[in-house]
Amino acid sequence: MVKIVADTTCGLPRDLLQQRGVPLIPQVVMFSEESYHDDKDLDTAAFLKKLKASPTLPKTAAPEPPLYYPIFEEAKQKGESVIVVAPTGKASGTVRSAETAAQEFPGLDVRVVDTQTISCNLGSMVLVADDMAKDGCSADEIVARLNYMIPRGRIYFLVDTLEYLARGGRIGGAKRLLAELLEIKPILQIKDGQVESFEQQRTKKRALARLVEVVAESCPGGENAHLCVLQVEAEREAEALVQELKLKVNVPNIPIYELPPAIVVHAGPRAMGVGFFVE
Repeated sequence: MVKIVADTTCGLPRDLLQQRGVPLIPQVVMFSEESYHDDKDLDTAAFLKKLKASPTLPKTAAPEPPLYYPIFEEAKQKGESVIVVAPTGKASGTVRSAETAAQEFPGLDVRVVDTQTISCNLGSMVLVADDMAKDGCSADEIVARLNYMIPRGRIYFLVDTLEYLARGGRIGGAKRLLAELLEIKPILQIKDGQVESFEQQRTKKRALARLVEVVAESCPGGENAHLCVLQVEAEREAEALVQELKLKVNVPNIPIYELPPAIVVHAGPRAMGVGFFVE
């Protein structure tokens, strides 16, 4: 048997993962001297309230290695292998934390997969891995499938303001000011595990329309596309986006996932986007 381990950057609902028996490791969010785990201490709604009231940008940190210990110990006792489906190592220290924790359990088969992605695509990979584990697939088969998906993942997203990416050092301050001066709405992407520019549009309406075009051009039909929508404080817009996407692509189910605090720190409120996998 194989145990799949996720963390909160995947954006999957806690109830869903609890039903599946998939452990969810929290990220750490720090406001000045106060630190919170974003699984129980601070959900997205509470985080947004603190974020808007905070004079300084909060910081994030990877989960502490000991958080993995009970999961690894249980797997060792049951003779299970463990696959940690982790967010991109270029934006998070989760891979390193999980690998450090694994060193405390010699003889336990632990695979830490750097998915080079975050948010809804990471969530899709967690679900694929867990489905395969429940179907009796081996750790080798599951890791091979994840490695097949990694280069095929596409995430495109919009932020309401570039302020948070600039303050967090993800883009330069000059680029932020220029974009705001010209009223540009950039479409960003996750490429090779980090945030990069994809295109620029003059309004948010045009940027959302372009997102639909990009999906229609690149996203294959069927369930294997794992098409999903990500959002924070943009529920109605996300629902409208799903309806537009359903008119363009043959994907029967397009879930909407809320961005978790550790990602909202950098994306800011009202961010939204799409994720899928090409053939």
